Amino acid sequence: MHETSFRTLGLIEPLLSTLIEEGYTSPTPIQEKAIPSLLAGRDLLGVAQTGTGKTAAFALPILQYLSSAPSRPEPRTARVLVVAPTRELAAQIDESFGTYGRRLRFSRTCVFGGVGKNPQIKALSRGVDVLTATPGRLLDLHGEGYVRLDRVETVVLDEADRMLDMGFIHDVRRIVALLPKKRRTLLFSATMPRDIASLAATILDDPVRVDVEPEKPTVDKVEQRILHVRKENKKDLLAHLLRKSDVRRAVVFTRTKHGANRLSAALGAEGISSEAIHANKSQNARIRALDGFKRGEIRVLVATDLAARGIDVDGITHVFNYELPNEPETYVHRIGRTARAGASGSALSFCDAEERPLLRQIERLLGRPVPVEPDHPYVSASAAESPVSPEGRRNVMPSRTMRSRNFRSPSSDRGSDNRKPWKPRQPMR
Repeated sequence: MHETSFRTLGLIEPLLSTLIEEGYTSPTPIQEKAIPSLLAGRDLLGVAQTGTGKTAAFALPILQYLSSAPSRPEPRTARVLVVAPTRELAAQIDESFGTYGRRLRFSRTCVFGGVGKNPQIKALSRGVDVLTATPGRLLDLHGEGYVRLDRVETVVLDEADRMLDMGFIHDVRRIVALLPKKRRTLLFSATMPRDIASLAATILDDPVRVDVEPEKPTVDKVEQRILHVRKENKKDLLAHLLRKSDVRRAVVFTRTKHGANRLSAALGAEGISSEAIHANKSQNARIRALDGFKRGEIRVLVATDLAARGIDVDGITHVFNYELPNEPETYVHRIGRTARAGASGSALSFCDAEERPLLRQIERLLGRPVPVEPDHPYVSASAAESPVSPEGRRNVMPSRTMRSRNFRSPSSDRGSDNRKPWKPRQPMR
């Protein structure tokens, strides 16, 4: 059934054989919708997040095209250009092309910042079929004359809204301006803000639009729990949970890079080995950590949201939100690191008094409350008094004041040992 399902999409035998070996059981919705159109040579606008199978959705038809129209690329040129926002995601895409195309003859390379240029310059000097790049390093190499973009036949802009968030939108426009007018363009974005819609209108030619909404399916596959805990007890609670035998491979999210470092060190002091991964780490250190995590040598990865864009690893059993994110959409992306490839997974989120307004925003986005786990050794004494109690919680949109990052509601201080006792105001005399 697996082979027949992919065969009906029109893929060639070498790709079908590889998919079988990789254990693909059936096309995902985006693969089913996108692959036939891309095999027909159409431009495509895809609204889909990481984890929906979009890399295979564009890599497979691109590989089939390269196989059907072999041509030796000119020196310092690429036939296919894939632009991604982070080093990890770029490396992941490049690796996927290598995996899916292992039965085909083609060349590929990946360029990004944080590492030396010389190996990248050497690879580009011969010309490549598939070039995967981050915007900054690509423009640097172009400005120095080491790569030309005027021979690109297909360009893929992956996670365009993330590039917008990271300030790359102007770099992306510069890259597009360097491409030939006659080309095929694929643009993928998790959301469609005005700037991305405007970019799509100027660079796509009569595109097929594919919309995939992964939030509901992904969220439904993840067992979610909220653990109310005081801020100073979070480290002890995390260490307690990580010692459980069912936590085989876990990602722990923090808001900041320094927070990730401190937490990883604290876990080490508890005898729990982990690695922190964030933008301040050298690229080689990040690659080593991610490779060790994939091989199972590292059981716990402590990550920031930006670094997590490239964590596309099967077998992650648990996601821990050590700190709730400031943006509710980020919560959905975080928990999507588990329950991949048809597996189940657990997402445990720590919530202290200050984070309860953030929890309400998450529940509003989900359209339902996140179940509370009341049975843990560090349960906050004030959890029962929380406006987001386990029973009958209301999804109320917090006011503008409550959405402030440093807001502390009067109820959020209940049960705090450091709170000064309340005294009635004395009348003025």
